Amino acid sequence: MEFDFARSVGPLVVIVAVAAVMLTTVMTPSTVFMMVLPSMIVFSVVAFLFGMKHGEFRAGA
Repeated sequence: MEFDFARSVGPLVVIVAVAAVMLTTVMTPSTVFMMVLPSMIVFSVVAFLFGMKHGEFRAGA
């Protein structure tokens, strides 16, 4: 299966958005949107980049 940028990032954005909305049922929305959501976005970007680089490494071997 061939992945392009939209097919790779689309599900990631959906997962982070659903998680942020679901967290507002447990925590106050201001806490979620000002503290939790930015850290979720940074972590997902870092994990995505590491995963992409690891996939490139594995495909080249």
